[in-house]
Amino acid sequence: MAKLPGAVAGARIVGERFVQAQRQHNPDGRMPLMDHIRELRNRVVKMALALIAGMAIGLAFFHPIWNFITQPYCRAIAGCNTRALGHTLAVTGPLDGFYLHIKVAFVLGIIVTSPVWLYQIWAFVAPGLYRREKRWTYLFIGTAVPLFVLGSYLALVVMGRGLHFLIGMVPQNTVAIFSADTYISYFMMMLLGFGLCFELPLFLVMLNQVGLLPHARFKKWRRVLLFCVFVFAGIASPSPDPITMLLLGGVCVVLVEAAEVVVLLNDRRRSRLNPDPYDGLADDELSPIDLDDNDPDPDPRNSRFN
Repeated sequence: MAKLPGAVAGARIVGERFVQAQRQHNPDGRMPLMDHIRELRNRVVKMALALIAGMAIGLAFFHPIWNFITQPYCRAIAGCNTRALGHTLAVTGPLDGFYLHIKVAFVLGIIVTSPVWLYQIWAFVAPGLYRREKRWTYLFIGTAVPLFVLGSYLALVVMGRGLHFLIGMVPQNTVAIFSADTYISYFMMMLLGFGLCFELPLFLVMLNQVGLLPHARFKKWRRVLLFCVFVFAGIASPSPDPITMLLLGGVCVVLVEAAEVVVLLNDRRRSRLNPDPYDGLADDELSPIDLDDNDPDPDPRNSRFN
C-alpha cells in the first residue's frame, strides 16, 4: 500500500506526457467529426452526473431550502400561517408534492454545479481557441458565476415587494390562494431573469473582445442599446409591477455603462498596441507606400507593386 502514491504520481506523469505528445502532434486540436461527437457525449454525461449529484443534495436538504425559498412570500403577506386561508401556499394535486421536490432539487442542482457544467462547456470549445482566447474564456467563466449570483440575490431582495404589489391587486371579497407549484415557477423565473440581465454587460465585453462591438459602434447605438436593455429587463422580469421592472432596468443600465467603460479602455489598449497606419487620414488622402530602397528603377510605372 505504501507504493500506491508513487504509482499514482507515475501514472499522472505518463498521462501528462501523453497529452503533451498529442498536442505537439495536433496543436490545433482538430479531430474527425465522430471524435467531436464522442467528446460532446462525454461532456454531456459529466454535466448530467454533476446535475444528478446536485439534485441529490437538494433532495437531502429539501426542508431548509424550501423555508428559504418561501421567505419572500412570507414577507409579502406579513408572515405565513398554515391555519389561515390565504396566508400559506397550497398544494392542489396528489403529485404536486413530488414535483415540488424535483423542481427545488433541479434549481439547486443547476446553481450548485454551475462551475462544473461551465467548465465542461469550456473544455469542449477550448481546443479550437487560441491561447489568448482561452485566457478570456477563463475570465468569462470566473465572472459569469458571480454576476449570476449577484442577480439572483437582487431577485430575492425585490421578490417580496413584487409579491406584495401583486397580492394588493386582488379585488375585495376575494382570497389570494397561491399554489406551491405556481410560486416555485415564479421563483425560478425571477432568479433566471435577473441572472440573465446581469450577464448582459459580460456579453457586450466579449463581443468587443472578438471585434464585433468596437466603442465607436457602441457609442453610435448607445440610445437604442439602452432602450433594448429596458425592453429586455421588462421581458425577463416575470413580475409586472413597475417597481421591479424599473429597478432591474436601472441596474442593467448601470452595468451597461460599466461595460462601455471597459470597452473604451480595451479599444484604447488595442489601438496603442496595434496602431492603425491609416488613422488620421482623410478619405481623399493616399497612404504612403514604402518602396524598397534596393529597387534599381524608381519609376513607379515599372515598380513591382504594379
